[in-house]
Amino acid sequence: MPSSLTDAQRAFIRENPFVAVAATLRPDGSPHSTVVWIDEEDGKVIFNTAAGRAKERHLAQDGRISITVIDPADAYKWVSVSGTATLETEGAREHIDKLSNKYMGKDYPWYQGEQRIIVTITPELVDSYGFDS
Repeated sequence: MPSSLTDAQRAFIRENPFVAVAATLRPDGSPHSTVVWIDEEDGKVIFNTAAGRAKERHLAQDGRISITVIDPADAYKWVSVSGTATLETEGAREHIDKLSNKYMGKDYPWYQGEQRIIVTITPELVDSYGFDS
């Protein structure tokens, strides 16, 4: 499997408001999956969460993550990225508004003053189906 996203895969993630499923590891090693809004920047996959949520807690202990995004109109067009995540708070409040505008056409309506966190995934393995390259 390739270790980086192709231009077509990057555009697929960046340009479409398709939700993704992110899988992190619980402390006992079992997987935890959740739906997230995603974006792509410089070949990395990005999503946003809040401090204290399971994704943030799991990734703070073990940065390994897998994320899969599927075209809802074509279940045979998808990209899956496995890699290591980094967590950052700087710019995270603005980032959740950017994602919310991508997915909902407006700023994030549920913000309650929580500490937002940007999760950036550096691809180590990329798998996909439905792409020419």
